[in-house]
Formats: sequence, C-alpha cells, structure tokens
Amino acid sequence: MPFANFKVPAGSLDEKQKQEIVTRATELYVDMYGERARANTMVLVEEVTDGGWGIGGNVLTLAMLQQPPGD
Repeated sequence: MPFANFKVPAGSLDEKQKQEIVTRATELYVDMYGERARANTMVLVEEVTDGGWGIGGNVLTLAMLQQPPGD
C-alpha cells in the first residue's frame, strides 16, 4: 500500500489545501504505479503543534515560517 505522511505546522493549511495534498500525492502514486494504486493509497496530513519541530538545531514556530525571507 503506498503511504505518504506530510507533517505541517498546526494551523498553516486550510481544509482545501489539505485536500489538495491528498489528491496530488495520490495522483503521484497513480502516475508511478498505475491506477491499481488509487484505492490503496493512504495519505496522512499531520499537524504538528506550534514549536514542536525544528531544523538546524533551532525550534521553528508558525510565526517564524510566515516571515518573508531575509527578515
């Protein structure tokens, strides 16, 4: 069974955007494995609590991720 797991900051996506992730990830698997993959593809969009993840040794928050580059 194809499986995709997306972890996103809590509150950063609306329901339409989550649906888009599910649809596009499913279509990617169908493109790779054929139509038989559609019924068995599982896509999980997990919302991570604000401040519950980091990169490069630094905790990230939704506010930090929403800042324009270079700020």
